[in-house]
Amino acid sequence: MPTKHWRISRHDTTFGMSWNSQSVPAVQGFASRTSVAPGRPVSLYVSTRYPRWRVTAYRMGWYGGKEGAQVWRSRWQKGRRQTSPRTSGATLTPVAPWHPSLKVSTTGWRPGSYLLRLDTKGGSSYVPLTVRSPSTRGRLVLLSPATTWQAYNDWGGRNLYWGPRGKGDSANRARAVSFDRPYAEGLGAAEFVTRMLPAVALAERLGLPLAYADDVDLHANPHLLYGATGLISMGHDEYYSVAMRRALTTARDRGTNLAFLGANAVYRRIRLQPTAVGPNRLEVNYKDPAEDPLSRRQPSQTTANWPSPPAADPTGRLLGASYGCFPGHGDLVVAQASSWLLTGTKLRRGDRLPGVLGPEFDAVQPRHPVPRPLDVVLHSPVQCGNFRYADTTYYSAKSGAGVFNTGTMGWVKALAGHDGKRTQTLVQDITKRLLRAFARPRAGAAHPARDTVGKSYPTLRR
Repeated sequence: MPTKHWRISRHDTTFGMSWNSQSVPAVQGFASRTSVAPGRPVSLYVSTRYPRWRVTAYRMGWYGGKEGAQVWRSRWQKGRRQTSPRTSGATLTPVAPWHPSLKVSTTGWRPGSYLLRLDTKGGSSYVPLTVRSPSTRGRLVLLSPATTWQAYNDWGGRNLYWGPRGKGDSANRARAVSFDRPYAEGLGAAEFVTRMLPAVALAERLGLPLAYADDVDLHANPHLLYGATGLISMGHDEYYSVAMRRALTTARDRGTNLAFLGANAVYRRIRLQPTAVGPNRLEVNYKDPAEDPLSRRQPSQTTANWPSPPAADPTGRLLGASYGCFPGHGDLVVAQASSWLLTGTKLRRGDRLPGVLGPEFDAVQPRHPVPRPLDVVLHSPVQCGNFRYADTTYYSAKSGAGVFNTGTMGWVKALAGHDGKRTQTLVQDITKRLLRAFARPRAGAAHPARDTVGKSYPTLRR
């Protein structure tokens, strides 16, 4: 049943606000799996100070613009305030050592991206869940970036960036974070509503053959993308294990198209380990290789940044443009109006898409190898650190796969109208053309890239 009632009136929270300074939600919870096969059960862990609660499952997508459809609702459950957060081990990992509250059957639920809405008399929150597709063959895969959401999640007082005193407390950050806790941001939805849902809704609106998975699935199943026409990485997809990156590279080399609708993708190298709740629920990232116990014994598994030693493997080899700087803000500027991606937009060289650039952005970087031919579609001025430009790129791989990188975190928000109606229309038109092309295998053969890396990149040689 399509409905707008999935939405909690205040669906976002201030990013970077210390968890300790936020009010305790009326109800909060997490699921025993980030992704589940259709018909398989998932357990919810819920804590509330109110006497009863219930959960409603919404499949998220287009639905005539309502963006959600109710598929199931529980009976009212007895409320229980569960144990306070604990910090575990030398990695300073925050966890919620809670007891299961309800086992939910997903029988009859279609594959897709879901929000489970927890409701009490005093308030509501979300639990995101992917019901993954049994097969991706012949389909365009929409990938939920669960590992990145978890990296920034400071529920319990820590994430992979800061400790209990907030953003300046990097010394007391966690070195590993657990999925065994709620998300603090987005009223429990993390960045689902702001940096993912607009892209999911647009893809479903186009009626394309779609499949659904999250990046933990990409880690666990090396064959996940076999036969897929393409993969769409959402607006913030930063944390990748060796297995996850290998899966993307293998898919590209087999003709599967790749699109990155954000910036700073595939930048942090992680390991996934089990917890008491299940496999692949502990996300390890020391950031400093000297702290990582595996740095000498298994350098390829060390949780450094992908472009850095040990076992440096610059992400520009996969993405084209790679992570540049934060924070930067500005307009995207057309460099190649003849690009097939801009067909029908009437955009000309020098035209602007106001506000879409930033806050994180990518650039073609002379010190990093990139695939050739590489088409720099948008080349946009910005002032941030040593960077004076941001880039949106496209290349066609030897396999015939097409690879597109928006190079900006603002792309998906622009799809939702964050930067005005004109910009929304243009970004939607470009994205529609991209999605339709990438719903067919080997879009790079149908739309071969032209090498347009210009004189502003003097150390790159053709």
